[in-house]
Amino acid sequence: MSRTPESLLSFSRSALDELRAHAPLVQCLTNAVVVNFTANALLALGAAPAMVDLPGEAGPFARVAGGVLLNLGTPAAEQREAMLEAAAAANDAGTPWVLDPVAIGALPVRTALAGALRELRPTVVRGNASEIIALAGGGSGGRGVDAADAVEEAIPAARSLARQTGAIVAVSGPVDAVTDGRELIRVANGDALLTRITGGGCALGAVMAAFAAVAEDRLAGTVAALTVYTVAAELAAERSAGPGTFGAAFLDTLASLDGDALSARAAIS
Repeated sequence: MSRTPESLLSFSRSALDELRAHAPLVQCLTNAVVVNFTANALLALGAAPAMVDLPGEAGPFARVAGGVLLNLGTPAAEQREAMLEAAAAANDAGTPWVLDPVAIGALPVRTALAGALRELRPTVVRGNASEIIALAGGGSGGRGVDAADAVEEAIPAARSLARQTGAIVAVSGPVDAVTDGRELIRVANGDALLTRITGGGCALGAVMAAFAAVAEDRLAGTVAALTVYTVAAELAAERSAGPGTFGAAFLDTLASLDGDALSARAAIS
């Protein structure tokens, strides 16, 4: 497909309709802090969440899921084993999976796990600038889950990581960047309130897995996920008094968002 902003917007509208028509099953091996919000975000969007993260179950489930999220936010030993099992099974079954390398760089356990998962060739990698730089082999990570680097500083690392792994790499920030190692697409929607609720970034990885389940064009599907998610945040922020009301308004907006709202708001370049 042509990679113009207009064609990507059209694809995003179609992909949102496709997702709601098919309600893909999304397996989430994610951190304990965000399980509830992630599940609710998927349900609001129109997907079906499944928090299957036990060794012995994670692999078989990854074979039947539409998409899989591996989020390294609270990687206890049992979940680490389940993540490696799920990634291997997803690859074997052709199930797309998303790696969110939360807070890697300075923390040794999750950094080693991210490196092992990287070698299993994720379909999509989503992280902030510091996480992407660390996963590509440079830098020492951010300040916990917060980035210490700007999105533009992470572009070379994102391109390199995409070429090395074959993944689509999405760098989150005030203006998100998505690359397959060759093309670079930016999405300039969203609102700072996303950073003031627990799970605002982590749920995006699950949404990317949902779009990967229905979109064979991985680059366009990742752009669609970002566009839908950040436009919903932008609209929700306009009717929120602060983080508390924003969380509820965001879920409501994800549920009601339509193609016309995307067309009116999307800032893809």
